[in-house]
Amino acid sequence: MSALKIKKGSSSHSAYDLRDPFAEVLETHTLAVLVDNEAGVLARVIGLFSGRGYNIESLTVAEVDHEGHRSRITVVTTGTAPVIDQIKAQLGRLVPVHDVHDLTVEGPSVERELALFKVSGSGEKRVEALRLADIFRANVVDSTLESFVFEITGTPEKIDAFAELMRPLGLVDVARTGVAALARGV
Repeated sequence: MSALKIKKGSSSHSAYDLRDPFAEVLETHTLAVLVDNEAGVLARVIGLFSGRGYNIESLTVAEVDHEGHRSRITVVTTGTAPVIDQIKAQLGRLVPVHDVHDLTVEGPSVERELALFKVSGSGEKRVEALRLADIFRANVVDSTLESFVFEITGTPEKIDAFAELMRPLGLVDVARTGVAALARGV
């Protein structure tokens, strides 16, 4: 955002909002899907997205109930409100799916992501990378004379901000887990 606080979709030469008021707005939603933990379930869920041309921004899967053989799939996707509603309805109709929650609309939720960053550099760039890692509360999990591997946990926006700051300092590689999310409260 510029110093003039011009909104996206506006021209930098005009004070008028140039967005079409009738255009549908793309929304990002975090969906939590409880499924049977069996072979092929993830492929069926992902097939629903790919078969209809829906994008997946983030995907995490893990078993959450060993005795009940249940896994939780957390999907972050983007679409218009009708598309998000269609995704939720179609997910709910899949046989191995037990529950679908849209954490974005159901109330406050906690979203976190883990990332590893390999940063190569020497001298001032190395010192600056350590200083920024300290500010972002990133941990050094590996160190050589030429590089560091930082571990950072936080919101996807925090991970993105850290990546942007590390890029000019010698960012070599990034590994991200994807979003894990839970609704707040009871």
